[in-house]
Amino acid sequence: MMEMHSVPPSWLEIIGWISLVVAFASLLIILFDIYKRGHRQHMKIMEAVYAITALYFGPFALWFYYKYGRATSIETMRGQQHGAQSNDVIHWYQTAESVFHCGAGCTLGDIVGGWIVFALGLTIAGHSMYVDFIFDFVLAWSLGIIFQYFTIVPMRPGLGKLEGLRQAITADTLSIISFQVGLFVGMFIYQMLIFQYPLAKTTSSYWLLMQLSMILGFFTAYPVNYLLVKSGIKENCS
Repeated sequence: MMEMHSVPPSWLEIIGWISLVVAFASLLIILFDIYKRGHRQHMKIMEAVYAITALYFGPFALWFYYKYGRATSIETMRGQQHGAQSNDVIHWYQTAESVFHCGAGCTLGDIVGGWIVFALGLTIAGHSMYVDFIFDFVLAWSLGIIFQYFTIVPMRPGLGKLEGLRQAITADTLSIISFQVGLFVGMFIYQMLIFQYPLAKTTSSYWLLMQLSMILGFFTAYPVNYLLVKSGIKENCS
């Protein structure tokens, strides 16, 4: 049975297109600054993290990158003395960076998973959203663990591959779950409650509301990441 879709109002589609254009523009500016202007990150994986974060946080991600991301670039850190930071004081931006880190894997997983479900026309009980939840979570968890692996291993010389994978799973699983909880709640609200029928993935409105759901995921993951970083289970990305 083909899934029925609501037609979003034109004003929402316009806002959706504006939001997508601004998000991609923010992503390109970050990539340009990193790769063309030479502000390569000391922690390489963060180059992808900042760019992917712009897909849902747009101008805020751009501001955050210039305010805090550049401070951890190789160019900025060269010649500076950096002592070990105490876990007793975790600043808000350090927790935010930790959420961005797991959120990057979640974002890629949600985007890729969503389009796979769309391409295959998969539904459960007539709704693709339930299949989205399954695909999105599996891909988000897998990619999130990969992102965390390439954070932990470079920071801990001599760490074996299997032990690095184990630590990555330990460090990021709760973070990914907490991010996906907020994201899925947001998706359920706009797919099942706001409109009579779900929105099609081919509309800009769908992706605008997906961006908002990812932002909700950021806030549900924030307290979990604060505790993970403070306890030393998760690496401080700063």
